[in-house]
Amino acid sequence: MILTALPDFFNFRWLDVLDIFLVALLLYQVYKLVRGTVAVNIFIGILAIYFFWFVVKALHMQLLGTLLGQFIGVGVIALIIVFQQEIRKFLLLIGTSNLFSKTKFSSSLLNFGTDTKKKFAGELNSIAKACRSMSESKTGAIIVIETNSDLSFYAKTGDMIQAKISVRLLESIFFKNSPLHDGAIIISGNLIQAARCVLPVSENTSFPANLGMRHRAAAGITEVTSSLAIVVSEQTGEIAISRDGNLSLNISPDRLIQEIEKAMENN
Repeated sequence: MILTALPDFFNFRWLDVLDIFLVALLLYQVYKLVRGTVAVNIFIGILAIYFFWFVVKALHMQLLGTLLGQFIGVGVIALIIVFQQEIRKFLLLIGTSNLFSKTKFSSSLLNFGTDTKKKFAGELNSIAKACRSMSESKTGAIIVIETNSDLSFYAKTGDMIQAKISVRLLESIFFKNSPLHDGAIIISGNLIQAARCVLPVSENTSFPANLGMRHRAAAGITEVTSSLAIVVSEQTGEIAISRDGNLSLNISPDRLIQEIEKAMENN
């Protein structure tokens, strides 16, 4: 009796399972980046073409397989052009992830996160009081608090301050006639690092149309970095917070303190 060998397709190894899992994880992360943007349709179309090419190759359809292979080979350059914003976000996500964060590494060894929270706890009331005051006067503001990510790149787009956090300073920065009010302030540790900073805006097509550019910038910075953004609406005086690209509206000053404490606990 002659035994025929099984096709290579059925010779599965545990490394093949790991390979499939890693590819699926990578595709999921890419989908999360493009979800809600116009690029998601292009992404789905590319996946469909690649899956069709894979089936054609498995069926040994030489002519069609060659044509699709040439299209996919040339398409890599086109993908870099089409997805340049998404590729930038992806690289920022890798560079600012907790895996490579020195702060996260040191906190796990030296309990740095607890010490940082204790040092920052005294400034929470100042931030909450300033936000309450600006909310009552309908003064527009956007405050970004650094957690795991290094925000020095965005701080350099504004004016460096390196000042201690206080209610009066926060209110004076965002006073409508102040030269520093147009933009965001970035807080790192217990200091205001910079003011008038430029932030990336969210490109999510499902973003609520009734919210302005401050809210979109708050969502944008928390999409590409691990940070917490606070927004005070100039139109309604409502306080909002953003984390991981998600906005929470109508936040009370008491809840604002709780959200900042929660973010610092994960620091």
